[in-house]
Amino acid sequence: MPTADPFMTLLDIQILSAAEGVASVTATVQPQHINLHGTAHGGFLFSLADAAFALASNSGGGRQVGLQADLQFLRAARLGDTVTAHAREMHLGRKTGAYRMEVRVGEQLIAMGSGVVYRVEDAPPAAPP
Repeated sequence: MPTADPFMTLLDIQILSAAEGVASVTATVQPQHINLHGTAHGGFLFSLADAAFALASNSGGGRQVGLQADLQFLRAARLGDTVTAHAREMHLGRKTGAYRMEVRVGEQLIAMGSGVVYRVEDAPPAAPP
């Protein structure tokens, strides 16, 4: 399983799972994550989705880098909420991959988006049996 990067550590984002093409991360909304409206900052929620996207796209080996990512905010997260982001591969081509992200508080969908990666390096070939 891939490991957390320094930015994930800074935001206290925990990896729940990461397997080829899928990943889930979680964090609790803390005072430093709050915006001027008293809810979770959009940048914090985007960072959760982006972390899941990065882990899902790089969990199968090789090296993938983000080309594009977007997120639509549907509901607010509040101080103390446990927020979980999930990403899954929707398409994997020769040079690009497409991913879908969802951000939830419990079962409630609060944001959703998509991302595209460029496949810098393919996964190494499997060892012969």
